[in-house]
Parts: sequence; C-alpha cells; structure tokens
Amino acid sequence: MDAIFIIILVGLAGGVAVGLQSPLASMMSQRLGMLESVFIVHIGGALFALLPLLFFYGGGKLSQWRSVPWYALFAGAFGLVVIAAISYMIPRIGVAGSIITVVAGQLLVGTALDYFGWLGAAERPLDATRIIGLGVVMFGVWLTVK
Repeated sequence: MDAIFIIILVGLAGGVAVGLQSPLASMMSQRLGMLESVFIVHIGGALFALLPLLFFYGGGKLSQWRSVPWYALFAGAFGLVVIAAISYMIPRIGVAGSIITVVAGQLLVGTALDYFGWLGAAERPLDATRIIGLGVVMFGVWLTVK
C-alpha cells in the first residue's frame, strides 16, 4: 500500500472517532453535566491507553513524563475545551455543524503552527492556495451552521 493511502485511512479513522465521540460526549454532558462528561471521557481514554501500555509494553516510557516540555502537559486541558465546546454546540447547531466548526478551528491553528514552525511543526509558507483553501473551509462552516 502506498504511504499516502495509509495516511488517509488513519486520518479518516480519526475523523470517524471524533464524529462518534462528539455526540456521545454531548449526550453525557446534557444528562450529567459538562465537568462530569469531560471527566468520564478522559478517564475512559486513560484506561483504554493504560491497559495495553502496561500489558504489552511494560509501561513503555511513561516514567519519563518529566522529560516533555511543561506546556505539553496542557494537551489534556485542551481536550476538556474540545469536549466542552462540542457538547455546547451539538444541541444548538447539530453534529455536522459542530464538527466542521471544530475542524475549521483546527485548520486555522494548524496553519499558524505550520507558518511559524511552532511546537515542532515544519515551517510551511502561507501561499495563495492555502489561503483560498482556508476561505473555502470557512465558507463551508458558514453554509453548514447558518
């Protein structure tokens, strides 16, 4: 298989996961509350990661967690923001509108990270093609949520 095909499949699998996680987290938030939902989602994810990590990798490099930059530890907090945002949006604009809005935000941040080379990203110029692509996505957001 071509590497690009595998990359696309992995990306699609991630998109399917977000597409399913979003309404499930929103359902929990509506019934239990925002913080309760975020807690359950993160505990569930931690357990699903911890079990294979312990059983198949003997803990892996988990003991070296102090070697990562301090700001990398905010990744979990950003997960909280994602779940909170999606849980808020789904009852108001639907699943598709919520997901496309979150994806648009990801693209905007990704473009800035690429342009400036922040957080270890390879620097990529912001050319006309990328600007047009971002504009098309933003127009798609507007069409989806209006």
